[in-house]
Amino acid sequence: MSGNAEMEKVSDYVWRLRKEDGMRVPGIIFASEKMLAKMQNDRTLGQLRNVATLPGIVRAAYLMPDGHEGYGFPIGGVAAFKDEEGIVSPGGVGYDINCGVRVVKTNLKYDDAAGKLHEMVNEIFKNCPSGVGSKGKVRLDNSELAKVLSEGVDWAVENGYGWDDDKQHIEENGRMENSDPEKVSDIAYRRGRPQLGTVGSGNHFIEIQEVQEVYDADTSKKFGLFKGQLVIMLHMGSRGLGHQVASDYIRAFNNYVSKNNIKLPDRELVYAPVGSREGMDYIKAMNCAVNYAFANRQMLTHWVREAMGIVFKEDPEDLGMHVLYDVCHNIAKREEHMLEEGKRGYVWVHRKGATRAMPAGRSEVPATYREVGQPVLIPGSMGTASYVLVGTDESAESFHSVCHGAGRTMSRHAAIRQYPPGKVRENLNSKGIYVKTTGREIISEEAPGAYKNIDDVIGSVRGAGLAKPVVRMIPHGVIKG
Repeated sequence: MSGNAEMEKVSDYVWRLRKEDGMRVPGIIFASEKMLAKMQNDRTLGQLRNVATLPGIVRAAYLMPDGHEGYGFPIGGVAAFKDEEGIVSPGGVGYDINCGVRVVKTNLKYDDAAGKLHEMVNEIFKNCPSGVGSKGKVRLDNSELAKVLSEGVDWAVENGYGWDDDKQHIEENGRMENSDPEKVSDIAYRRGRPQLGTVGSGNHFIEIQEVQEVYDADTSKKFGLFKGQLVIMLHMGSRGLGHQVASDYIRAFNNYVSKNNIKLPDRELVYAPVGSREGMDYIKAMNCAVNYAFANRQMLTHWVREAMGIVFKEDPEDLGMHVLYDVCHNIAKREEHMLEEGKRGYVWVHRKGATRAMPAGRSEVPATYREVGQPVLIPGSMGTASYVLVGTDESAESFHSVCHGAGRTMSRHAAIRQYPPGKVRENLNSKGIYVKTTGREIISEEAPGAYKNIDDVIGSVRGAGLAKPVVRMIPHGVIKG
C-alpha cells in the first residue's frame, strides 16, 4: 500500500479500501486496527485490491481478520461472482482444496480422562497416518478412487468408515454433486491413491481438546457441548490430489487467458468464465477434490474412534463420539444470497482460508441446528485455543463467511530459524500439552509464535458481527505430521 489515503474506517472492526486502479468494487477488511497493521507488511491488501478488479465480482472483495498473503487471492479472502456472467479462479480456492475442520464430541469430561492423555495421543498417532508423503492404510485402484471422487462421505460410510448419521453434520452432507472424475488427471489419481486416509503435514493436525469456557449456554447445549468436555478436532484436506487438480487447472487457465488476450493484475489470478469449458471442467474436478477431502476426514474420524475405543475399552458410540460439524475453508460454491438489488440470487462464492457461517433458518444448516445457526469451527495455532462459533444474520454482508483460523505472521522458513523444536516442545510441555509428530522441523514451523493471536482474531470476528462465540477449547494432545 502507498499509505492509508485510500482506507476508510467504517467501524472499529470494519475498513473499506476505496475503488481505484481498475477496481470494480471496494475492498472490505474485517479486523481490529492492530490486526490491520499486520496486513500492511506484505502484499495482502494489494492482493485484495487485485481481486476487486476481476469481472463479475459482486458487492466487494472481502478479507477476514486472519488474512495474510497467499497465491493470487489473499488467504482469508472471500469474493462472490455473478452466476452466469461470473468467473471461477483456482487462486480463489487454493491448492489444498477443501482443507477443512471437523469436531468430534465425546461424553467424557477431560479431567476424568486426563490420566490417559499419552495413551490417547499415542494410539491415535499409531492409527492415523501422518507426515510428509504419508501413505494410507487403504489401497484403491483408479475405478474405486473414482467412486470416492464422486461420492465423498457416502463412499466412506458405505465401506464401513463411520456412521450414517455423520453425513447429517457435514457441509453439503459430505458430497458435492457436480463432480466428474474424468476431469481429474492421471497424475492427480496417482498422487491421491496412496494418501487417502492420511493427516499429511504442515498445519494439519488431530487434537484432543477440552471445552474450557462456554459463552452461549443455550447454543452450546443445542450443539451438545459442555464445560470440561473432551472433544477431538481434525484439520486436513485433499492432500496431493487436490494440489494436483489446482496445478493442472492453473495451467489450463493460463492457456485460456493467453488465448483470449486477457489482461490480469497478477498472473496468479488466472480465471475462466463459469460457463466456459475450462471453467466447468475445473468446477467438476475441484468438486472431486472436495469429495476426496470429505472422505479423508471421514476415514480419519473412524480411526480416531477406533483408537479411543481401544484406550477406554468401550464402543465409540457409548463414548458419545458423534460429529459436531465438518466445514471446509478452501472452496468455490454456487450459493443463494441476498444481492444488491434487494433480491435473492445465485453467486459463485470463493472462500480461500475462509469458512461458511450460515445463520439460523438457512436450509444449508443441518436440521439439528437450524433454529440456532451453523456451527463455525475455528482452530488456533498449535498449543493455543480453538473456538466454536455460530453463524449470524449480520454476516450476510460477507456472504455468510468468516475466518478459518489464526493466520500466519511469518513463513515456515522464518519460523524454523526463530523457534528451535526443543524449545517449542519444552514450552508446550510446560502447559501440559503432549505433542507427537513424525519430524522435528514441523514443531518449529507450527510454533504458536508463527501465528496471530487467535483470541484477537475471534475478537475481530465478534466485533464485526460475523459470528458469535459459543465455546473456547484448549489443547492437551496434538498429533501432527
